[in-house]
Amino acid sequence: MDSIAQPAATEQPSSSRNRLLLTVYTAAIFVSALLLFSVQPLFTKMVLPRLGGSPAVWSVAMVFFQSLLLAGYAYAHLLMQAKNRIVPVAVHLVLLVLAFVTLPLGIASAYGEPPASGYAFWLLGLFVVSIGLPFFALAANNPLLQAWFVRTGHPAGHDPYFLYASSNIGSFLALLSYPFLLEPMFTLHAQNRLWTGGYGLLILLIAACGVLLLRSPKLAMVDARTEDADAPAPDIVTRLRWIFLAAVPSGLLIAVTAHISTDVAAAPLLWVLPLSLYLLTWVVVFQSRPLLPHKWMLMLQPVAIAGVIVLLAFGGEQNLLLTLGGHQLCFFIIAMACHGELARTRPAARYLTGFYVALSFGGMVGGLFAGLVAPFTFSWIAEYPILIAFAALCRPSTNERLAGVVKWYWLGLAALAVALVAPSYIPGSPSAWLEDHRVWVAGSVGVLAALLALTLNAGRWKIFATVALALALIRVYPADEGRVTTVRSFFGVHKIVVTPGGYFHVLMHGTTIHGAERFRNNDGTPVTGRPEPITYYHKDGGIGQAVSAVRERKGAALKVAAIGVGSGTLACAAEPGEDWKFFEIDQSMVDAARDPKNFRYISSCLPEMKPVIGDARLTFAKEPDGAYDLIIVDAYSSDAIPIHLATEEAMKIYKDKLAPHGAVVMHVSNRHLDLETVVVGIADANDLKSWVFNEDSGRDGDYIFSTDVVISAREEADVGRLASSKVWEQTEADDRVRVWTDDYSNILGALYRRLKNGE
Repeated sequence: MDSIAQPAATEQPSSSRNRLLLTVYTAAIFVSALLLFSVQPLFTKMVLPRLGGSPAVWSVAMVFFQSLLLAGYAYAHLLMQAKNRIVPVAVHLVLLVLAFVTLPLGIASAYGEPPASGYAFWLLGLFVVSIGLPFFALAANNPLLQAWFVRTGHPAGHDPYFLYASSNIGSFLALLSYPFLLEPMFTLHAQNRLWTGGYGLLILLIAACGVLLLRSPKLAMVDARTEDADAPAPDIVTRLRWIFLAAVPSGLLIAVTAHISTDVAAAPLLWVLPLSLYLLTWVVVFQSRPLLPHKWMLMLQPVAIAGVIVLLAFGGEQNLLLTLGGHQLCFFIIAMACHGELARTRPAARYLTGFYVALSFGGMVGGLFAGLVAPFTFSWIAEYPILIAFAALCRPSTNERLAGVVKWYWLGLAALAVALVAPSYIPGSPSAWLEDHRVWVAGSVGVLAALLALTLNAGRWKIFATVALALALIRVYPADEGRVTTVRSFFGVHKIVVTPGGYFHVLMHGTTIHGAERFRNNDGTPVTGRPEPITYYHKDGGIGQAVSAVRERKGAALKVAAIGVGSGTLACAAEPGEDWKFFEIDQSMVDAARDPKNFRYISSCLPEMKPVIGDARLTFAKEPDGAYDLIIVDAYSSDAIPIHLATEEAMKIYKDKLAPHGAVVMHVSNRHLDLETVVVGIADANDLKSWVFNEDSGRDGDYIFSTDVVISAREEADVGRLASSKVWEQTEADDRVRVWTDDYSNILGALYRRLKNGE
């Protein structure tokens, strides 16, 4: 830095210059954040088709973004060590221009189809090669511009953290505007052009910031007031505490997103909501006068932790909206408490860049744990309760009340743990009672942790241990009736549930059933012989009727392509002599369906079946044209629909692979999205006629469900008797609904239509 000089009256910046400085720097930081967080959903949406629309793509994307934030913050910290103030300005502008040359955004041409395994690491490499440089340049802007602002001599430079709030407001608006404004209005191509234009504008704004810095008096660079020369450097314990306080909410962000996408409802529209709340906490805590005082958040934090415990014990099926809202509200409060501690302990302005490096390092650690380590370590979303317990350790140290009583707490907690956990190993009425009252039992222990914090001001380790016991009880006494096996892969967590008495084996993804098989008759005797397709695939359901009608129309053995294996139920829809070929992206699902201990459909009906593994859009496109009498698309996972399988271009692929009188059947049952209109629209765009089936079976107790199915074909004769059936309605495309393409889709519109129709 330049040498210290005594300020002269004539060198004091004018009020107009101060306003200009504040305006330009605030605008640059705001636009930078807007671009930084709009590129996440934009590029993630571009990548989703490569990996079947898996929600895990978002988790891996978050790991990438957090890692690049750390790299950007470290770069900013090193750059600001230069003594000559021209160096950081010149170097950063060159970096921005080099990054601009790589635009517009696009998937690196060297990346072809995903490998058979190791999707997460393949995806990380794809992000690095495709958008690593422009994102890295963006990631450095926030701490770098704040450090420049300090050195301009602006009166607010002694505490520039308010600019961090401006950054997070831009991030917050970017995330919320994407699903509600950008996605419904613009194609991916148009979004990409807008983003590239915004990047060019940002370069001009940062150049203006650099000019204002270089034109500042040299004395401003080291003004004693703004540099806090007497402030001590943070010690190693403080820095480690910053890292921990940043890691827990960062990991929770990915964990709560995984939970609501896997264990409650896998809705991609919801991915941005936890991240928006996460960013909102940064906006609030770095205000000069926070709207939500930190002491309030510290009081509410143990209540929020107890709330998560109750919600996890309660499950998600009974009240979906309450559960989703509850998890995100509790997450917001916990993140507010953690980030409030960071804001309270933030260092003097001269240590600003080092502080941001610690924050970003903690964010990366939390992201790596929840996004990469946990999915490979646990067969269920274990990272969520683990991080909830760690949240208790984010509380500040306190002086306990009634210390004479509290000192006996460890002994009491151990006795309580033995009393509640031991019965699970001893069959009988105590174990059954605890299982039936799991919400009250685990919830009561969670409330005990909250009371311990609020009334006795107990230490964080006591609260942590109590919370851990409550969360362990949820696992010891699970909500699912019967025996449960979990299967976790990059594409989500599936549960194989054996119902009480072993009558049914059920495949579940979150709260959605994707297949089931009857293993015992009503009298308790084992089911023998060829399994009967049930759930959505019963012979009287939409898919069953479609298969039967096309077979009857052809009058000979069918050649069928089925996209999606699930529990393997469709294997028993095949008749002897027919050629059925399955396409599946998740090898773990194939392995689970093949195991006769789980389901017997494949082993009984198509034991030689060899599914094609990989994203169906890529693998199915390689099939010969005109080969199939029937194509069944059944790849949807609750609401996490692979959009690229429901576009005009996808339907063209299906049409090309159809035999002259073939038909395409798409299973579109969905609790929250109107997909019938989408499929009819993409079929019409390919000159195909469509018929819709959505009849309620009324037999849910027997695991025979109502289904929404669309069958599309070139002519009425191609669908046989379905064309004249009273339960199949020929449907025209809705001119008011824009056709989904590889360049445009509108999840919000599909959600709105479902709500509007009152379904």
